[in-house]
Order: sequence, then C-alpha cells, then structure tokens
Amino acid sequence: MKSIKKNLIIEPLHDTFSVCKVPDFSLVNLEHSFCFTVSTDEEKSLVCPLSLVPQNVTDREDGWRGFRIKGTLDFSLIGILSGILNVLAYNEISVFVLSTFNTDYVFVKQEEFDKALQVLKRSYTVAETIYEV
Repeated sequence: MKSIKKNLIIEPLHDTFSVCKVPDFSLVNLEHSFCFTVSTDEEKSLVCPLSLVPQNVTDREDGWRGFRIKGTLDFSLIGILSGILNVLAYNEISVFVLSTFNTDYVFVKQEEFDKALQVLKRSYTVAETIYEV
C-alpha cells in the first residue's frame, strides 16, 4: 500500500458542485465533463457544477468541492479510497464519494475544502493546479 500511496496524485477540482434529486434526466447536460448521474429504484440523483443545475430539481444540496484521484485505478487495488477517507475522517471532515470506471472522486463541503486540502497534502501528492471543469 505504501508504494501505491506514494504514487497517487490527488487533483482538486475548481468548481463548486450541487448534489440534486431530479424526476428525470431530460434537462441534464450529459455531455459536460463533470456530470454524474445515478438512477435507482428509489431516486434519480445528479452531481454537477452549480452552473449546470437543471430547472427540474426536486431537492438539492449545494456547496460541495471535489478531489479526483488522478489516473486510472485498477479494480484489483486495495485500500486506495479507504486510506484517503481515513485521513479525512481522522480530521473530522465529512465526505461524499463517487466512483467511475476509471477512478474515484471525493467531495467535501466548501467550508471544509481548504482544511481537506491541507490534511491530504500531509499524506499524498496533491496537484498544485486545480483542474478547471
């Protein structure tokens, strides 16, 4: 795990995001680089930059900032996400997590973003340039 941890790069994302419930995805810009949708038997959820929140949201929580684990993570890797989450939990920072086929995204409330950035820098390589969405 230590060698994997040393090679991980965490990229802060620039925009502020919203976590939303929608009745359907008809008004969602699915072509945007950072548009996460989930559909279950109980709800349809959307995570997107504040500027892209559609008009048909039924509930929303604004004010999330994100980090991306850079690169493609092999499914056989163990403990990558738990290591990052443990660092944040130890520092009493609440998270919201999304995973894609390639990698993981960790979101924290905007008011905790600078603190999260500092504690992650103690254990991981954090990109200096914030990725623009």
